[in-house]
Amino acid sequence: MRFDLDNLPRDTAVLHRLVRDMTGLVEHRDSEITRLRQIIKQLQRAQYGRRSERLDRDQLALALEELDTDIAEVFESKPVPPVAERTPARRKPLPDHLIRKEVLLDIEDGSCSRCGGTLHEIGESVSEMLDWIPATLRVIRIRRPKYACRQCETVAQVSATQRIITGGYATPALIAHVLISKYCDHLPLYRQSQMFARQGVEIERSTLAGWVGGACWWLDALHDRLGQNILASNHLYADDTPLPVLDPGRRRTKTGRLWVYARDQRGWSGPDPPAAVYFYEPDRRAQRPKDHLKDYRGVLHVDGYIGFEQLTRDDRIVLAACWAHARRRFYEIAKADGSPIAGEAVRRIAELYAIEAKIRGNKPEERLAVRQTTARPPIMELKQWLEVQLPRIPQSGKLAEAIRYALTRWTGLSRFLEDGRVELDTNPVERAIRPIALGRKNHLFAGSDRGAKRWATVCSLVETAKLNKVEPYSYLTDVLQRIVDDHPANRIDELLPWNWKAQNPVNN
Repeated sequence: MRFDLDNLPRDTAVLHRLVRDMTGLVEHRDSEITRLRQIIKQLQRAQYGRRSERLDRDQLALALEELDTDIAEVFESKPVPPVAERTPARRKPLPDHLIRKEVLLDIEDGSCSRCGGTLHEIGESVSEMLDWIPATLRVIRIRRPKYACRQCETVAQVSATQRIITGGYATPALIAHVLISKYCDHLPLYRQSQMFARQGVEIERSTLAGWVGGACWWLDALHDRLGQNILASNHLYADDTPLPVLDPGRRRTKTGRLWVYARDQRGWSGPDPPAAVYFYEPDRRAQRPKDHLKDYRGVLHVDGYIGFEQLTRDDRIVLAACWAHARRRFYEIAKADGSPIAGEAVRRIAELYAIEAKIRGNKPEERLAVRQTTARPPIMELKQWLEVQLPRIPQSGKLAEAIRYALTRWTGLSRFLEDGRVELDTNPVERAIRPIALGRKNHLFAGSDRGAKRWATVCSLVETAKLNKVEPYSYLTDVLQRIVDDHPANRIDELLPWNWKAQNPVNN
């Protein structure tokens, strides 16, 4: 309900009724605000409380969405001046690349309503609203006229263009939409089939599956080249994440693994673009990363998985351990039982991150110089302090386990003091794993080992595109079209996301 404060009624009885209505609205608003504050406190406990009490990340996001909706409803229900008198909200301007449709709201009469004089324009007020044009399916009719020679009866006709799916009717743009919906927006194919049906187009789930399989067959070569490019670097992050895979023989799912290798040199202004590549394997044996990295030489940022230790036997690979994993163990203990030792460990590790925040983006030599003078002393003190605390506490407890975890990996945890290109943690590869976790919750499982490999292929291209601020749909659409148009195999590097971005600045 809104009131025009410049045109209030003159009738006293009406004014009294308006005041009572406004009082009721304010009381309702205050009670709603109190309720919403209680919800916020509950969500804070769910996010920062004990692990057993925490909400799942997606459940928390859903709760926050509902909370924002409730807040908006409260603000819309309270009595406020007309919209023109309200302070405009601070928000980012709408992007320039969006299509603009001009709507003119003008007066009907050019005469002054007070004196009848002629009005002249002195300016205008311009505001923008964001609109939505629903996605639309269309049919592209391809006509190929035939010509015949009257003298020799030769028939001439342009050859049919190659298609991603032999005999299929989907364009690269439609197939790219299906791929992005499945692997980027996590919409299973059966749901996409239902969405197409609402537009009056029946596309069976099996047909969509055929499109995905055919497209991935074309994209496999690009996935392989992306992996070669990433693994040729000398500073990488490695991790793995479980992926349930349907096992028809046992009528259940088995647990496969997606191994992820990420490159991110932005912390030290390195020359190579950020990228991530995924490889599917049916298990977590240490032989898997050993096979992936058989030609790799350099620093590998890793978590506490013992299998990575085998990579260091021939001195080709140096491991940098993750401070985030070490900190997490102390943090959970401090939150669970208020341990002062765990709390002090968390505080000391936070000092290291504060130093890193100040030098992020600097050149490696500059970072190393600061670390040597500023970070090395607290690192040495922390190690000595942990060694003193360990004998004083129960050896079978969680705190002793956390201290031993850090001390046994101290060489790897101290690696950043020797190389300005080494980071404190494996957060870049952790971020690359999150979309896979979200996909698991929507898809539940991959349908087969081949399906899991397709997952790895598309996610590698999509996540690398996102890391380079490339819009994934535009990228995959153009790449598939170029492949159909016989893009030369010896120029496949042009299709890597960062090179594609340089050639297509308008699409980003």
